[in-house]
Amino acid sequence: MFEIGNSLREARLRQQLDFPELEQATKIRSRYLRALEDEQFDALPAETYVKGFLRAYADHLGLDGQLYVDEYNSRYVVGEDEPVARPRRSQAGSSHRRVESRVVLVALAGIVALTALVILAWKFGGSNDRAAIPNLGTDRTPVTQKSTRRATSAHLVLRAVRGGCRLEVYRNSANGKLLWAGTLEPRKQAISLWGKRMWVHAGAPRNLDVTLNGRRLAFPTGRAVIVTPRGFKRVRAAG
Repeated sequence: MFEIGNSLREARLRQQLDFPELEQATKIRSRYLRALEDEQFDALPAETYVKGFLRAYADHLGLDGQLYVDEYNSRYVVGEDEPVARPRRSQAGSSHRRVESRVVLVALAGIVALTALVILAWKFGGSNDRAAIPNLGTDRTPVTQKSTRRATSAHLVLRAVRGGCRLEVYRNSANGKLLWAGTLEPRKQAISLWGKRMWVHAGAPRNLDVTLNGRRLAFPTGRAVIVTPRGFKRVRAAG
């Protein structure tokens, strides 16, 4: 169990992001993002939006959005098992058709309900609300629109998967601004960093799972690595 709001806030502050910038990038209104960080989930229109916004916000910060949704479900959602109706094998073809018709009706009812929720959220946020509901596809990855000003920047996401890894990340070079320092532990929070050029020292690079601008890459071994939007460049010495 972990604190949902505090974890989101720490990730945002570590990346020095503000709410107006995040609203533009995620298409989620700033007041909803604040509500997620404060765990004031009743400030959002409905439970469906809580899960969608929570997943989209966490993923944008380089976190595991599904992990946050699961934590929310375990703490705030009380589920009830519903029996699944199955047709008997002895039913005739007409019975099967009736069952299929009912399934179609249930699906249509679900679409109507979802449409009503969208309209409700639109009205709830005001006529100037341009927040978009995340597209929760079959791959469970919300589709968010990246900020155009970062198109030429490197988006680096680091996770420890095989063991702990001590990391130091600086802007431009070893003498630049410190962006992140600490030890990544397996199956815990990942870090997400932006920059045109970053200097990275990894104590155990073989333990890292690395994504650069949406592509999974092998992290080079060596004393230090320069990260740019084009890829990695190994250097012989720090700085």
